[in-house]
Parts: sequence; C-alpha cells; structure tokens
Amino acid sequence: MSKCGKLCEVYSRVCGYFRPVANWNKGKQEEFKERRPFDVPGKTATEKPGKDAEK
Repeated sequence: MSKCGKLCEVYSRVCGYFRPVANWNKGKQEEFKERRPFDVPGKTATEKPGKDAEK
C-alpha cells in the first residue's frame, strides 16, 4: 500500500460522541496513542447487547 503523505483526520468516541482526536488536549492524545486494539472471537463491531443477546 502506498502512502500519499496527506494528513488524515481521525475521530474517536468520547462520552458517547465522536470527536476529532486533533481537538483533544495533549494528555488525551498521548493516551489515545497508547491504546491497544483487540478482537473478541465470534463477535463483530456491529453487534450490540440487547434483549436477544446470548446469556
């Protein structure tokens, strides 16, 4: 994959709202860089717990 070199605006969820990471304070930006993604086998990002969820 080639890189174009342009800046990309990244959004992340904060308190239920999606906000641009560039608008966060420096401390929160550093915290965001340290986050580690993970995967839960058998689940997808679109699944939400509800009354029909497995128990």
